[in-house]
Parts: sequence; C-alpha cells; structure tokens
Amino acid sequence: MKKTDTSKDRYWVGFDLGGTKMLAVLYDASFEVIGRRKRKTRAFEGLDVGLARIVQTIEDCLAESGIAPSQLYGISVGAPGTLDPSKGVIHDLPNLGWKNVKISEFLKKHFACPVILSNDVDAGTYGEYISGAAKGAHCALGIFPGTGIGGACVYDGKPLTGSRRSCMEIGHIPIVSNGRLCGCGNYGCLETVASRLSIASEIAAAAYRGEAPFILEDAGTDLINIRSAAIARAIENGDTVVAQIVERAATWLGQGIATAVNLLLPDVVVLGGGLVDAMPDSYVEHVRTSTQKHVAPLYRDQFEIKPAKLGDDSVTFGAATWMASHLENATA
Repeated sequence: MKKTDTSKDRYWVGFDLGGTKMLAVLYDASFEVIGRRKRKTRAFEGLDVGLARIVQTIEDCLAESGIAPSQLYGISVGAPGTLDPSKGVIHDLPNLGWKNVKISEFLKKHFACPVILSNDVDAGTYGEYISGAAKGAHCALGIFPGTGIGGACVYDGKPLTGSRRSCMEIGHIPIVSNGRLCGCGNYGCLETVASRLSIASEIAAAAYRGEAPFILEDAGTDLINIRSAAIARAIENGDTVVAQIVERAATWLGQGIATAVNLLLPDVVVLGGGLVDAMPDSYVEHVRTSTQKHVAPLYRDQFEIKPAKLGDDSVTFGAATWMASHLENATA
C-alpha cells in the first residue's frame, strides 16, 4: 500500500462527486494539472453502476495522461451529502440515492493506494485557501449555493469539522419563521429561499404565469433546464421578474452569511458555484450588500466577500492538496 517516498513520482487524483457531474483531475507533484476526465452523474442509477463509473472515469483520466495506476500516490474524493470522513463512508448521497457506501475502502482495493473522503465544499474552500480567492487567510468561509447551499470554513490552515461529520451547514440555518419545508425535514431553512433550486422553482412559476417570456422560450418550466446560465441569459434579455427573484434570494443569502460572520469573523468569504460563475458581478454585489446590512456594525470593515477563482477545479484541487498535507503530517 505504501508508495516509495520520491516526490517526483507523486501523482494525485482529486475526484469531485458532484450533484450533476463526476470529475477526475490528475495532478503531478507540483499540483499542476496533467489530465482530466468528466462525466455526468445519473440519478438513482444503482450503486454498482455508479461505483464502476467512478473507477472508469479515474482509469480514463490516467490512461489519457500516460500514467499507470501503479504510479498513483493517492485519491481524494470530495462528495456532497452526509459523510464520515474518518471512516471514508458516504452515509447519504441524495442526488444518487446512495446509503452507507464505503467508498474509500472500495477505491483502495481497486487502485492499491491511499484514499480519503471529504465534504465537497470543505475541499473547495480549502482549494481556494491554498491557491484561490482566500489564499493565506487565517479564517476563510466558503459558501457555495447550488441545489442546496454548501458551507465550509478553513481556520488556521485546516477545514473546520466535527469529530465524525463535516459541519458548517449554513444552508440549514432557520431563517424564515413558518417557512417552506426543507429537504432536511425542518421548515424555513436558508436553502428554501436562497438555493439555486429555490430560485429555479420561483422562476418556473413566473414563466408559467407568463411573467418571464424569455426564459419560457429559452428553457421552459422544467427545473432541470433552468440552470444558472439560463437564469443569467434571462436577466440579460429583459426578464425583470427573474432579476427580482435572484436579487431576493441573494438578499436572503447575505442575511445567512451575516450570521456566520458574526460567529466566525472570517478574513474572506468566498462565494462559489454556478450562480456566481454565471453572474460574478451582479449576484456577488447583491450578496455583499445584504451581508453588510445584516452583520454586526463593528465587523463591517473586517472581512471581504470574493467570488471563487478556481472554478470547476476547486473541489479536485482542494481535495488533492488536503490529502497531500494529511499524508505528509501523518508520516512526519
């Protein structure tokens, strides 16, 4: 299992098991990208098929880069859902319907190298801390609105976690009294008013009522088609109600971030995900304005809000660099 400790021979795979895609990125010893392979995920396709697709994605990435599996120094997986990183177990991955999957054990057996598991937003925020928008920060808060709202914190160079679970579930802060039912089973969580899914639901209803003609023609009323890029196009083409829905959601998100800032006082709040990528100026500015309005006055000039810099690679890069740090500390 243990590889020869020669740094020039080290190759790492960072793997992003996201909500809509799986992405394998191969890094060399300097964490330069030397290969990548991306596939769409298929909801509820079955565990055996899904695990086989993960293996195939990694193998294809290695093959296209001319790297043999025996040269692989480690695999680091970033995944959403409920995890036990210490045991390498995904307890609940809703978008795929997986329960209690020993993913680290499975990949270790197949590739004969160390494997670690981490929350995808923890990994993405760590990547931004190492070489992105939060580089070198003492305390960095990462917020990634998507289907839900992922949150993470890197404090003094380490992801902030519980002893057996990831934490920083900012999407499940209760924020609306008697609000809508959340996927977690509670009511009025931040996700119910500020996630991309909640935004898309409101936009679909507006399009159905004839209030958003561009998006009705461009994407229809099916939520699967009302993604971040489509939302941005609708705003650019004059769907005023869509702009209002996004601004309202950004205002809610700023209120939730203000709560976290009041608790942690991060140097930097990094905003990532599709909404930020599609609307890096207007969306981030709405979130920034709302956060400043709701945060404690003495903190208003103590932190920055920045869009993420690493894009799709934030999770894979963060996962790989965190694993390297983890293994080096373990053998020091």
